[in-house]
Amino acid sequence: MEAVVYQGEHEVAVEEVDEPEIEHPNDVVIDITTSCICGSDLHMYEGRTAADEGMVFGHENMGIVEEVGDGVSTLEEGDRIVLPFNVACGFCENCENGKTGFCTNVNPGFAGGAYGYVAMGPYKGGQAEKLRVPYADFNALKLPEGDENEDSFALLADIFPTGWHGTRLADLQPGESVAIYGAGPVGLMAAYSAKIQGASEIYSVDRVPSRLDLAEEHCAATPINFEEGDPVEQIKEIHGSGVDKGVDAVGYQAIDPDKEADDAYDPARENPANVLNNLIRTVRPTGQLGIVGLYVPDDPGAPDEMAAEGRLGIDFGLLFEKGQKLGTGQCDVKSYNRQLRDLIIEDRADPSFLVSHRVGLDEAPEMYERFDNREEGVTKVLLEP
Repeated sequence: MEAVVYQGEHEVAVEEVDEPEIEHPNDVVIDITTSCICGSDLHMYEGRTAADEGMVFGHENMGIVEEVGDGVSTLEEGDRIVLPFNVACGFCENCENGKTGFCTNVNPGFAGGAYGYVAMGPYKGGQAEKLRVPYADFNALKLPEGDENEDSFALLADIFPTGWHGTRLADLQPGESVAIYGAGPVGLMAAYSAKIQGASEIYSVDRVPSRLDLAEEHCAATPINFEEGDPVEQIKEIHGSGVDKGVDAVGYQAIDPDKEADDAYDPARENPANVLNNLIRTVRPTGQLGIVGLYVPDDPGAPDEMAAEGRLGIDFGLLFEKGQKLGTGQCDVKSYNRQLRDLIIEDRADPSFLVSHRVGLDEAPEMYERFDNREEGVTKVLLEP
């Protein structure tokens, strides 16, 4: 079968790989109908991780069950399912407590597993024609038959729940104001989630006009372009003071607008603590921060030696002085995906506005390049094998 395979820094290719097989009675194999390119994939694509050449990418996956292991009791051939990007067992202490993003059984020596991602276990990705799903009874979320809402349901694998998770880590309440740094896929889903949850004011901070336009049109957010001035001062000029809550949907490759470079996304412009420090300044005393942007303990392409070891220059003294709280960590998708699915089914939510491209698997190398360049109009790319 064909799959998107990592070839090295800034290079992926569509190659023939072995088809997946049932390896355990609790497995199923699915025919992929939709897989997505994620902003997190770009960290590997850019050579900013220890990903090995030959790795099959893809942690946002949905499809039709083709083969069912003997131990699977709730799924059958023909079922349409979407998968959390988390691979979880369902019975370890963390899974029993709903922390499925930190399963201690699926990836020995590490809390958490995922499809097609570096250091997240031996699970191949779904940017391919087929995928093996372990612990399928626990991990699969059933969808209505047919192809209705395909684009929206595909976003249940990661970014819609992750955006929602950012607002929950921040403990956003109806009527509160929130600033969301980053208007990429997760940031837009955080802004959209804030709208659904009844936020009174939403500020979306980014530098790509097309992304800010989406935030304004679909999320009722006030767009803040950080290239046009200090985003903290821009927000306070409108709001009058610090906002109630904040979400970091950027992570360790945050751009510092005060740094100059020929390319707007040159690593020389990076300051991994920039968004965190801006959030501390943006959010009012005793407010709360939700941090879902990716941070890593080892970054081979970091702008300085300290950041290469995952140590950041955070203004912790100001955080302490303001009495702010913060929550971090990857999303436990199963904590949200069933409810978000039902919002989509009942036409209470439609995150498909984010999808800009649906293309065949053969176009993946081109779309990786365009997405990595933050090209105008490239917001979310769906692959259809």
